Amino acid sequence: MNPTRRTVLLAGAGTAAALWSARSASAAPGSPARSAAPLQPYASYWFPDSLPSGTPGDGITWRSLKQWRAADDPDLPFNTASVPLADRFAPTPANTTARAGQARIQALVSFGPTAGNPSQGSVTADHYALTHWAYVDELVFWGGSSGEGLILAPNAPVVDAAHRHGVPVLGNVFLPPAAYGGQLRWTRDLVQKDAAGRHPLAGRLVAVAEAYGFDGWFVNAETGGGDAALGADMRSFLRELKSLASAKGQRVTWYDSMTVDGAVSWQGALNDRNQAFFEAADAMFVDFRWTADRLASSGERAEGLGRGRYELWAGVDVEANGWNTSENWDAIVPRDGAHTTSIGLYRPEWTRNHLPEDRRTPGDFHAADDRFWTGASLDPSRPDGGDSWRAPAVSVADRSTVTSLPFASSFNTGHGLRWYEEGVVTSDAAWNHLGLQDRMPARRWVVRTEGTRPTVGFDFADAWRGGSSVLVDGELDAPTVLDLYATRCPMGVNTVVELTHRTDAGAVTVELAVATEEAGEPGAAPPYLWLPVTAARTVKSVNGWQTATVPLTGLTGTRTGTRDGTPTGTRHGRRNEGRNRTGTLHAIGVRLTAAQGPVRWRLGGLAVRDRAPETPGAPTALRVTAASGGDLRFAWNRPPGDLRHHILHRVLPDGTRRFLGGTCQRAWFAGGLRPEPGERAARFEVRAVGELYTTSAPATVTHSW
Repeated sequence: MNPTRRTVLLAGAGTAAALWSARSASAAPGSPARSAAPLQPYASYWFPDSLPSGTPGDGITWRSLKQWRAADDPDLPFNTASVPLADRFAPTPANTTARAGQARIQALVSFGPTAGNPSQGSVTADHYALTHWAYVDELVFWGGSSGEGLILAPNAPVVDAAHRHGVPVLGNVFLPPAAYGGQLRWTRDLVQKDAAGRHPLAGRLVAVAEAYGFDGWFVNAETGGGDAALGADMRSFLRELKSLASAKGQRVTWYDSMTVDGAVSWQGALNDRNQAFFEAADAMFVDFRWTADRLASSGERAEGLGRGRYELWAGVDVEANGWNTSENWDAIVPRDGAHTTSIGLYRPEWTRNHLPEDRRTPGDFHAADDRFWTGASLDPSRPDGGDSWRAPAVSVADRSTVTSLPFASSFNTGHGLRWYEEGVVTSDAAWNHLGLQDRMPARRWVVRTEGTRPTVGFDFADAWRGGSSVLVDGELDAPTVLDLYATRCPMGVNTVVELTHRTDAGAVTVELAVATEEAGEPGAAPPYLWLPVTAARTVKSVNGWQTATVPLTGLTGTRTGTRDGTPTGTRHGRRNEGRNRTGTLHAIGVRLTAAQGPVRWRLGGLAVRDRAPETPGAPTALRVTAASGGDLRFAWNRPPGDLRHHILHRVLPDGTRRFLGGTCQRAWFAGGLRPEPGERAARFEVRAVGELYTTSAPATVTHSW
């Protein structure tokens, strides 16, 4: 990678960052943050074999990958992802410029420092909570530094969130330039051979990915000074790594850095100096030095090798300027022809990092992130042709993983200012944990109206579950349709949709929008049918939120009329009950018609099911596995069956429950706990949560102070 573009990272990706506080959400409100506790588990990182000379800095642990064994890893239960990689599909594109089956997007993201990156989130909402997974095809857990470690395993929350959206996650192997502390011996350590001529660290990398539950490795060898022999060893290592990885369903991406003669020379192209590495890997990130001609010839060369041109990621550096980055977009994703290659976005977490510290609220972050991924129009169905930033939604077709029932979402983005359970705050501590993120609406935000477009976005001032809800705020001077999910869900005689919502201001009629057919062409609205929510079979009110259950029994596939993309037919709940036709649910949305404005309307939950919700079995054997003062490690046995995640509570002396945290894993760390007044022992509970948010009976444990 061009060294001038990465000074901030290489100067110390983790050493310059303060260690995150281990203060638990159960600490008394207003209590001061504590330094990281010894029991706090962190994301893992290693050197290939030999360690630096001297002493590691505060909070840093030097480890050798060659010495790693899963059985000896005490933090493995906290770091192992549990959500399988979901299949996904591409619905009819939301606009006429996005193309399915062509350019894809790889994102190189630093979610935290190399050292001191908590395994399971932390007590701050200031976090890069990526939600635009629908445009991403591969995520690289970016980082590494010569003073901490060079090989990074992704932490479990990132992998679980990505997998839920069908995105594979790669760990990072980073061998830095000598100017930033890189030592050629670490490159030689990585590619070393045993007596049988095999590369032991290739097998170790594959074993790590298998044990931790992620999808392979991004290999970036930028330490100069090598020779042709080292280049040959690197090619041999890469071939073995890919062979072993492929056998485990993993993948390998190579970074355009080292050339076949062992030197480091960024080519900005696929050519005869790096082709052998591309052939030994699944894909290649093309350095930022590319030009239109180089990309065109690279694509042709890839196809001449029997490979796909979209296995090349053309690097776009957005770390410094985000959507103000000046780039020759037509060289990668021309508007009037086939895409040349795929796109490699370097450090899109700019959307968080560029915000002033006093404006790094979740709301400000998501507003910036929507601008980055969707474009200036903030509506992927209406790209802004005058926007110099070619947002991903303009060129790349979105994908969805909503293909089976039951499906549910509480629009939880994976961070928040509080934690809510059925509209009630059960923890007033800020938090982040991407593993708790729901499947997100892909097209944010498609709004169809002939009137004034309202403001739509994630809101963190109130929620039904988790930390966020969807807020629609505006005059609503004409009926307004909000697209939510593209789906491929089977629809039978017992299929129902549950909608949990609340009106905070004004008065509004709410209709469920469902499409039983695909949109006819790119950019067209789904052929929605309208089902009145107020006339639903069941409506119940809990803590100010209303949940309506709307049956889909007997819906026909007849399309409503449209005008300029806005549905004109009403067809309120027209059914064919006698035929009880089954089919496929292709899209879900809502239509809002104001009776009195302005309107502030919240959507807190959505569920589609074809049977009564099932309560999961309870976890068993909840136990405290380690304790140091108020810092505790918990573990339990996972119940059988499909689960969304687990939630932990502390039961206070008055019988109320305080939310401690949630995780997809079967282990949890809580730091900074303290006795309540007069309390001699604390009681803790863990519950399993099903796909429809049904919760199991608790497993309990008591810890004496």
